Amino acid sequence: MASKASSSASQTQTLSSISDQKEFPQHVSMTRTWLNKLGIDKPIPQSCETRGFYSHFFGSFIKLNDIKRGRISCTIAVKPQIINAFGTLHGGSLLSLIELLSIACARTVIAEDKELFLGEIRASYLSAALNHSEVLAEASVVKSGRNVTMVALEFKLKKTGNLMYIAHTTFYNIPVAKL
Repeated sequence: MASKASSSASQTQTLSSISDQKEFPQHVSMTRTWLNKLGIDKPIPQSCETRGFYSHFFGSFIKLNDIKRGRISCTIAVKPQIINAFGTLHGGSLLSLIELLSIACARTVIAEDKELFLGEIRASYLSAALNHSEVLAEASVVKSGRNVTMVALEFKLKKTGNLMYIAHTTFYNIPVAKL
């Protein structure tokens, strides 16, 4: 009985999407054009398929200002490679930068013999950083215990000091297995 219900639900979904194409062809066409501009179905360049590509890519936008135990301060250059269609820092780029800075900050208090596992990442977007702007990022360890490390981050526009984004990350500290 459950398989019949799910089968009819999938048929309904398929029929719905087909009828949408018939009823709203201009929307379907615009969406396909937009996706093509984004590069859908294009192969990933060979140079991007190297280990650590994203870390190196996003790291290139960061300039370290200061580093202390449990604290990191840096400047992020917002460039065309990490902006969205609106000309502001892309949300996915911001989360990648948050992850990188959080790991670096956590590593100032966590020994190398422990592996960090990202358990949670939260970000609040308060304002948008425009292309060619500079953003000051401050990361600090809020709690570091035997099994958990928490990092808080603030991002402020360098020119005005306005708060742009806030974030919190939680890492689980896992001892590296000795085999």
